[in-house]
Amino acid sequence: MEIFKNDWDEVLKDVTSTKEFYNTMVLAKKEYETKTVFPPRDHIFEALKLTPFDNVKVVIVGQDPYHGVGEAHGLSFSVRPGVRVPPSLQNIYKEIYSDLGIVEPRDCGDLTKWAKEGVLLLNSILTVEKDKAGSHSSLGWEYFTDSIIKKLNEKETPVVFILWGSFARSKKFYITNPNHFIVESTHPSPFSANNGFFGSKPFSKTNDFLIKNNIKPIDWQL
Repeated sequence: MEIFKNDWDEVLKDVTSTKEFYNTMVLAKKEYETKTVFPPRDHIFEALKLTPFDNVKVVIVGQDPYHGVGEAHGLSFSVRPGVRVPPSLQNIYKEIYSDLGIVEPRDCGDLTKWAKEGVLLLNSILTVEKDKAGSHSSLGWEYFTDSIIKKLNEKETPVVFILWGSFARSKKFYITNPNHFIVESTHPSPFSANNGFFGSKPFSKTNDFLIKNNIKPIDWQL
């Protein structure tokens, strides 16, 4: 069964063939048919479609999609072109400037370019009901997305896992391979960015690690 149209189909075949994954897909289908749910159905797996397994250099873990109309498109922290840049992403841009001197476009929150650079923008919960943050936490998505992290943990090629906030940091449990590197801090949300996110230099730390391992660094410029 081709879901992702790339090497993730083979990597995750033992996961997508389980009863747990099937049940989640059935529950999600019902939600889409009876409520307003984001992202659009054809963008649920956008992160995996844009960043094949073999291309993953960096993982940025988010919690669940933005729940406003027209915002989410399947990539953590990213919004569709033309949508106002959300506060957390504004703070990410500020840290990129502080860390690397890169000025990101103030009117664009579409991180598709990062995904194509090898940054897997992975939300742990892949769908959400309109205006109800966390509403699909009971659908079983974390079985699937935790499995993705476990598969990446098995990679011999070094990967950087960027974990912002307590929810993302809870995923450290699955990252046991010493080949990999974890960058962590508080969340870039306005409620916590001043308590450890600003000044944490995640982007230069990531690229320094990649370069040290003879991997082409990420071009963070959008």
